[in-house]
Amino acid sequence: MIKFVLMVNRQGQTRLSRYYDPVELNRRTLLENHVVHCCLSRRKDQCSFVEYKDFKLVYRQYAALYIVVGVTDNENELSVYELVHNFVEVLDKYFSRVSELDIMFNLDRVHIILDEMIQNGHVVETNKSRVLALLTALDKMADG
Repeated sequence: MIKFVLMVNRQGQTRLSRYYDPVELNRRTLLENHVVHCCLSRRKDQCSFVEYKDFKLVYRQYAALYIVVGVTDNENELSVYELVHNFVEVLDKYFSRVSELDIMFNLDRVHIILDEMIQNGHVVETNKSRVLALLTALDKMADG
């Protein structure tokens, strides 16, 4: 099961966070700081899977952004690693070469995409066209 998804920049600033397990707000900040430091301090030649307390971290770097996913011990790390790549591909398809600014200024749309792919900590959809169908419909309604 997926416990959380974080998207952070190289400076460690959180750009997106979604928790699927309840975590108190004051503990979230501490958790994010530790997790981000753990992932950002690793070298490029090190594995993208990290044992952290009672769960595993799977992270992937795209330009200046890191996507970090916290998963339970029984989750397949490689499938989560590929899910992260799929998520970025969907973002690229929607935003035409997604950037950190796209995420910051369209956070609601990024959350919709993430919610279409993951619900209650479980992957429910990976097909890019189906994931984007809701946003495409919303965009058509907005354009009138």
